[in-house]
Amino acid sequence: MNDSSWGAPQGAGYWGTSEIAAAPAGPAHDAHGAQQTRPMPIVPDTPDAGRDDADDHDRRDGDATHISGPLFRDEVPQAPAHAPPPAPQKKRAGRDLRAAIGVGVGLGAVVVASLFVVKAVFVGVVAVAVVVGLWELTSRLAERKSIKAPLVPLAVGGAAMVVAGYVWGADGAWIAMALTSLAVLVWRMTEKPEGYLRDVTAGVFAAFYVPFLATFVAMMLAADDGPWRVLTFLLLTVISDTGAYAVGWRFGKHKLAPRISPGKTREGLFGAIAFAMVGGALCVQFLIDDGSWWQGLLLGLAVAASATLGDLGESMIKRDLGIKDMGTLLPGHGGIMDRLDSLLPTAPVVWLLLVLFVGSG
Repeated sequence: MNDSSWGAPQGAGYWGTSEIAAAPAGPAHDAHGAQQTRPMPIVPDTPDAGRDDADDHDRRDGDATHISGPLFRDEVPQAPAHAPPPAPQKKRAGRDLRAAIGVGVGLGAVVVASLFVVKAVFVGVVAVAVVVGLWELTSRLAERKSIKAPLVPLAVGGAAMVVAGYVWGADGAWIAMALTSLAVLVWRMTEKPEGYLRDVTAGVFAAFYVPFLATFVAMMLAADDGPWRVLTFLLLTVISDTGAYAVGWRFGKHKLAPRISPGKTREGLFGAIAFAMVGGALCVQFLIDDGSWWQGLLLGLAVAASATLGDLGESMIKRDLGIKDMGTLLPGHGGIMDRLDSLLPTAPVVWLLLVLFVGSG
């Protein structure tokens, strides 16, 4: 927190330190301290119109240099008693909503078009999002913490992980995850040993956090009704975030996790749960084969919880790094990782619950 008064010398005033006020009067001071002080400027004693009787009395008692206004810079003039109270500030969103909505609609159109035209195209979209997300994460780690997680093996292994999850399921995803981690360890050996453990630990974390969690989206897509499962997953996450924003912005008063994300409120969490449960009941009843509304209620509750935790987890990472957004690629949203924060941890939750409710398809 920047405060201009911190670190200022005690008694610092308009002309420097408090030596002027504290210096003793008399010849000794004139002889030894004349070079250390500057004379106070003389202000003409011109009576002001409208000055009250108390001021006139002070001047008659010898106050020959009455100075109007604050003498020191840290003195704040008091507002007149009759001044009207300041107008209340209107609540405003923290981002450019027009840009955010436009980018969101554009991304949604690309996702839906690729999802229902050719499944392989959507797998490619997921792989591209993973690579960009890894680039953002590793770039911020290098900039803010000097952590050099190797991007090349992460990008190649991450894209392969998504494809393996779509083609071979969970077994393929785990094998690709293990090979990617091994590639990170080997790749980092080409540089000096200082910081090796730190860098490879961050690399393995990045491999798990971004591409491995994203493989559950590809595994959802592999089912016979895969596009509808993925659409349900995306809709419920968006509905949860929208409910949290709408209710929290309008009614939010009690902070949910002020040390991590001061903008989130308990009222917003309740809004996320309510919106997601209603949306889940509708989506599972009408979009998922053999699905039932009560299963959708449970699914919506789980999505609200996982999306909120994912958002808080991303906020914790950004707070540790000292940044607001992971990137600037998406106007009004930040970076790709700022949009994946709720989706990534929600993907395995939705995949697992749909498998338990209606089977793997």
